[in-house]
Amino acid sequence: MDRVEVKQALETRCSQCGKLVPNYEIVNYGSIETANRELCIECFNGEVAKEGGLDKFEHLHFEPIQLVDCAGRPHDFHFQTHLFGPGVALDAFEVCAGQPSGYQFQIIGEPEEDLLTLLSRLIGKMRRALSVNHVQDGEYGLQIADRVVRGRITWDQAPLLVIDGREIAWDEFGRMMMCFEGGQFRLEIRDKSEEL
Repeated sequence: MDRVEVKQALETRCSQCGKLVPNYEIVNYGSIETANRELCIECFNGEVAKEGGLDKFEHLHFEPIQLVDCAGRPHDFHFQTHLFGPGVALDAFEVCAGQPSGYQFQIIGEPEEDLLTLLSRLIGKMRRALSVNHVQDGEYGLQIADRVVRGRITWDQAPLLVIDGREIAWDEFGRMMMCFEGGQFRLEIRDKSEEL
């Protein structure tokens, strides 16, 4: 498959505006009465705004930014705005192989809230998360850095954790926990929009 074919496989054309956008920016939108349509995020937000009577909602495009973590590794973040009736979610995420992966962040605000203010709060949240390493490479492989681990739960045929932007298999995480045998722990699961 050549580069043009690969690019096309990672993109979909919006059925409303006709723009070719990355697959992660497509929403299947419809109801029992209407057929599903593949809409880009901007067209989807426009539909939700119209349905909710949010005449003043303005969809903004935010350019990707690069932030550096505490180990000096750069991370490129893309942004998406999702209007969902009673709120608006602003997401930041890394992209690998055409899909969101690695670090992912979200903040939720009111639909009428200034999106630039939300963006500022989200970037602050991202900077705080990137300022701490929870796992580190050690003599015996990946190890828990300081007895506190924060991350995200996902899956790939089995549970998978994303810690410090790294995918860590469930069994590998279990191996990392073995050095704390006999200790106690507390597992607290929160919504991805909450601060950890």
